Amino acid sequence: MHDVLDELYRRWRAGESVGLGTVVDTFSSAPRAPGAAMLVGTDDTVVGSVSGGCVEGAVYDLAQRVMDDGTPVLQRYGVSDDDAFAVGLTCGGIIDVFVERIDRDSMPGLPDLVDSVRAGRPVAVVTTVEHPDTDLLGGRMLVWADRVSGSLGSARIDDAVTDDARGLLAGGRSGTLHYGPDGQRRGEGMAVFVNAFEPPPRMLVFGAIDFAAAMARMGGYLGYEVTVCDARPVFATRSRFPDAHEVVVDWPHRYLEAEAEAGRVDGRTVVTVLTHDPKFDVPVLEVALRLDLGYVGAMGSRRTHDDRMRRLREAGLTEAELKHLASPIGLDLGARTPEETAVSIAAEIIALRWGGGGRRLSDVDGRIHTTEAR
Repeated sequence: MHDVLDELYRRWRAGESVGLGTVVDTFSSAPRAPGAAMLVGTDDTVVGSVSGGCVEGAVYDLAQRVMDDGTPVLQRYGVSDDDAFAVGLTCGGIIDVFVERIDRDSMPGLPDLVDSVRAGRPVAVVTTVEHPDTDLLGGRMLVWADRVSGSLGSARIDDAVTDDARGLLAGGRSGTLHYGPDGQRRGEGMAVFVNAFEPPPRMLVFGAIDFAAAMARMGGYLGYEVTVCDARPVFATRSRFPDAHEVVVDWPHRYLEAEAEAGRVDGRTVVTVLTHDPKFDVPVLEVALRLDLGYVGAMGSRRTHDDRMRRLREAGLTEAELKHLASPIGLDLGARTPEETAVSIAAEIIALRWGGGGRRLSDVDGRIHTTEAR
């Protein structure tokens, strides 16, 4: 729903009904992760995607039917000899898509969801996608860290699901949970999809150089909230970094320490140190490598890398901490320009997140996509 939320809210406020298909589970080489959504309007318009084109036509037809009769449907799409090129996933994966009608009656809490997302307050949308009692299908709750809105049918169900949904929300993960019909922990028959909405992950780019401008553009493209930070005010300007969400003039290590103390960095945060100047690099890396961050990389030649590692060891960092440093930064793509280097760095970040090896897919056997981040 992330990709279609603004359009969904616009139509909701206009009093329209829409069909919404959401990927709630994936198997094997699925093209899109749980939470991917496609909105179908009564005017036949389509926003978003559930599979990158493989089964959109089938989901469109199903959404039209669901809009007419109001009955939600959990539909599995995969590959078979008969329908691989009709309504199947030709990539070899399998996805479960939950298709429902959304309007003011079925989702009265949409304004609360939108307000939370826009304010950066983590919230999860929990929807019953499978249940023997069809009257409970499509039941919905909004779950925050400190409150709940709505119900899935009983206090027992709500209590069990709330605890688990908060666990997924804290980890920034969406997924399907299974229970007995009344929320029993060891049961079958009921499935709920937890769609976690949380603030976007952050990318902190230290060093206001031309490579940083390219990295800021790439970070924004990948969905990161990008901050460029440099201690030199003549270089750290908004005009030089129009694609960054924030440009900060401060010593990198001091800024990172303050952000960590304020709780504004986490295990999804990406740090790229591009200054290759030891008076900036070493202090900020000393801070970054002692935090639980998603990625820490530093630019520089082999000689710069060796000198940097020596200085970091002298600063007291352990070998276990140094192991988390990606230096020299990026994958070996033969990059030369700032833009190519940004692609190289982004490729390394993606590979580390999803467990990729960074090799050409034509040289690798096995599945292409994975569904669990490291």
